[in-house]
Amino acid sequence: GVLAGGEHRRSAAIRSAIHEALQQGVIARDDSVTPGVVRGGVALVGGGPGDPELVTVRGRRLLAHADVVVADRLAPQELLAELSPDVEVIDAAKIPYGRSMAQDAINSVLVDRAKEGKFVVRLKGGDPFVFARGYEEIIACAEAGIPVTVVPGVTSAIGVPALAGVPVTHRAMTHEFVVVSGHVAPEHPESLVNWDALAAMRGTIVLLMAVERIELFARVLREGGRPADTPVLVVQQGTTSAERTLRATLADAPERIRAEGIRPPAIIVIGAVAAFGA
Repeated sequence: GVLAGGEHRRSAAIRSAIHEALQQGVIARDDSVTPGVVRGGVALVGGGPGDPELVTVRGRRLLAHADVVVADRLAPQELLAELSPDVEVIDAAKIPYGRSMAQDAINSVLVDRAKEGKFVVRLKGGDPFVFARGYEEIIACAEAGIPVTVVPGVTSAIGVPALAGVPVTHRAMTHEFVVVSGHVAPEHPESLVNWDALAAMRGTIVLLMAVERIELFARVLREGGRPADTPVLVVQQGTTSAERTLRATLADAPERIRAEGIRPPAIIVIGAVAAFGA
C-alpha cells in the first residue's frame, strides 16, 4: 500500500512505479519470489538488438539477480553498467576477424560457475536461438546437470528493420520472409543455404553477418532471378545512438556499402518492403 496524504492519483502512480521497478529488477526483491532465479543454474537471456529498453522485462529482472554475467559483444552494454560491482562480468565476445572466446570455453564457464552455486546469466544479443549458438549452450548445461531458463529476445532481423520504418512482411505485397546467415559464402562447402531457391522467392530476405560478402550474395541472387532494381535497406548498429541507414538496390548495394564504409554489425533487407520509409 502507498499513502500520499489523500492524493489518490499520486499514490496510484507511485504504486505503479514501484511495481514496474520490481518487475524490471531496478528494485531488488527476494530471490525466492523471483521466477527463474536458481542458484546453481543458468538463465539464457536474449538482450535484444542493442537498445537496452528492448530487453524483455523478465530478462532485465533475472539480470538484476545475477552473480555472474557472461556477455556477448552485441549484448546491450548499458545493461552491464547497471549491474552491482560485486557481479562477475565475463566478456565472451566473438569479434569477426578479431579476438574471440571459443564456444567450448563459454560452455565451460557457464557450467563451472553454476556448479559453484552461483546464478549465471548468459546475456546474448538479439534472440538466443537466432544464429547465436544458444542451444549449444543448453546442451552443454544439460549434459552437466545444470538447469537452464530460456528468455527469448527481440531479434535484430525483425526489430532493426521495424524501427527503421520497414516491416519484413506487408499484406498483398509479401507473404514470406527468410532470415539468412551470411557467415559463409554461397559456394562454400559448409553452406546450407539454397541460394537459387532464395532468388526465386518473391518475399523478403534478411541477411545477417553479410557485409563482408555482400558482393557474393548480391551476385548469386541476381543470377538466380532477383531483379537488379530490387530495393535494399542496410542498417548498421540498429536501435543504438550510432545507427546508420543506407538505401540502395540489389545492383548497386555492394558498391554503396563499400563507399559508405558500412561495417558489422549490420542488417541487410532485400525485397519490395525495403522501399518503405524512404
